[in-house]
Amino acid sequence: MEKVGYALLLAAALGWLSGILMGIPRTFPAGVIGVLAMVGVGLLFAKVLKERLANKEDDHYDKTVEK
Repeated sequence: MEKVGYALLLAAALGWLSGILMGIPRTFPAGVIGVLAMVGVGLLFAKVLKERLANKEDDHYDKTVEK
């Protein structure tokens, strides 16, 4: 059930993002700045997510520290 919820949120976010990306280039040349900013934020988010998933120390604390 949790995975379905995440899948629906992802689908909504991708739909929203595609709508923005379709609208931004119409405001050329200022729209190019928006596209570059969104790509930059997306790349940074992917980097952080990759580092978090690969970090064994965080996984250790998630499993052993009492909440």
